[in-house]
Amino acid sequence: MSDDPAESVTDANADAETDAASDAAAQTAEDAATDADGEASSAESAAEQSGATGDGPTVADRVAEYDDDLAAEVAALETRVADLEAERDEAEARAEDLESRLKRTQADFQNYKKRAKKRQSQIKDRATEDFVERVVTVRDNLVRALDQDDDADIRGGLESTLKEFDRILEDENVEVIDPEPGTDVDPNRHEVMMRVDSDQPADTVADVFQPGYEMADKVIRAAQITVSKGE
Repeated sequence: MSDDPAESVTDANADAETDAASDAAAQTAEDAATDADGEASSAESAAEQSGATGDGPTVADRVAEYDDDLAAEVAALETRVADLEAERDEAEARAEDLESRLKRTQADFQNYKKRAKKRQSQIKDRATEDFVERVVTVRDNLVRALDQDDDADIRGGLESTLKEFDRILEDENVEVIDPEPGTDVDPNRHEVMMRVDSDQPADTVADVFQPGYEMADKVIRAAQITVSKGE
């Protein structure tokens, strides 16, 4: 400390002014902090009220009061959220529509299967009925032939009846499997009964024991044959 009284007074005054300035700055900072807290509380209350009522500024609007760049980002996010929600709603609506159409398609398909099965049954019944109507005519002719006198020549009638029956089979696309002697054996259409001595080449058809039948390239009954052993 200086021994000069005047200098001491000046130093004391300077210290007092410094202390006063420090106190004033502290008070100003405290007041500013209080004001900021008050504004933050007001903003929070406003946000809660806006969220509860659905009115008032958006989040982006409130953020814009403090940071324009951040507010722009928030606004973009809000738009994106709205777009995603709209897409979600549209996707749910499409899914419901597809599910409804799928159920209708499944129901229509089941109904179609039932109708198709019924039609097939009807076609089969009609085909059988038509075949029986033609076959009973053959039976009637055979009955009339048997009603002839014992000494009557019924061969002509029987031959005529056989031709009529063959015509019916032909109309039904039925063919007789009756291979000629000497032809090659077809394992798909011929049933070998035995091997016999024959003038026919070895391993060929020697004779037909019972003819077979095929319909639309499907063997109904294979022809029973004997196979030549050769000379």
